[in-house]
Amino acid sequence: MLRKSQTSGLEKVLNRTPAKVIAVTSGKGGVGKTNIAANVSISLAADGNKVMLLDADLGLANVDVLLGLQPKFNLSHVVSGECDLDSTVIEGPQRLKIVPASSGNFSMLDLPSASQAAIIQAFSTLAEQPDVLVVDTAAGISEGVARFVQAAQQAIVVVCDEPASLTDAYALIKVFSREYGIRRFQIVTNQTRDAWEGRILYTKLRKVADLYLDVVLRHLGNVPMDPWLRRAVQEQRAVVDAYPRSVSGQAFKDIARSLQQIPAAMRASGNIEFFLERLLAAGPVRAGGIA
Repeated sequence: MLRKSQTSGLEKVLNRTPAKVIAVTSGKGGVGKTNIAANVSISLAADGNKVMLLDADLGLANVDVLLGLQPKFNLSHVVSGECDLDSTVIEGPQRLKIVPASSGNFSMLDLPSASQAAIIQAFSTLAEQPDVLVVDTAAGISEGVARFVQAAQQAIVVVCDEPASLTDAYALIKVFSREYGIRRFQIVTNQTRDAWEGRILYTKLRKVADLYLDVVLRHLGNVPMDPWLRRAVQEQRAVVDAYPRSVSGQAFKDIARSLQQIPAAMRASGNIEFFLERLLAAGPVRAGGIA
């Protein structure tokens, strides 16, 4: 028989609204992935959601730099036992909660299982669980990135109108679908001249994917080139916060609204700790299942 304290704890888990977990990734660096993760997160928070942004580029983190924040602690301090996870959480615009990672600490790129388990346990003890967890992954097709995308409920791939970006985005989708069983991808086109050019870019990617891959792509939105966005980056501010009426600011808000229309997947408890447990257990999909 469960004790009263155990029963109340179980009820809290079962009654908690499932968190929507979104991974933002890209085939190559320099396409604006972190800018999109940060601005979309702030837009979601501005709409009344409790949002947490996890900087999952564990060795080359830069969310805090982008937003002009100076965290005292980050995930590497949690792993080393120097602080708890709540001590790393910093607040950004619109009360966005940010979990920073470390920059230049390459030991974080290949964490042993015990350290990963410590992070999972840390997330389960967070004082406040969010409605939405946005995960800003590293760029590329590494196994670590794939695990984050595989464990999330929604995968956003950022692509811009450059041959290398288009090729690398296709390679990422190909590897993640064939090796990790990820079949659905939300595509955000970035740094285009206008929405029409973004649509053409998305269509190029979708046509090739339709020919050779068993995947479903959806054009989530387009962020056009905007001098106000460049200015916000130079000022280390989010454009949706600094210049909300700019064309890029409006584009980020539109993407956030589109994301909110996607239902949260109901998997087990749907909590952040369960997302990280899936992350730890995730592996390449082979003929016999998950390796």
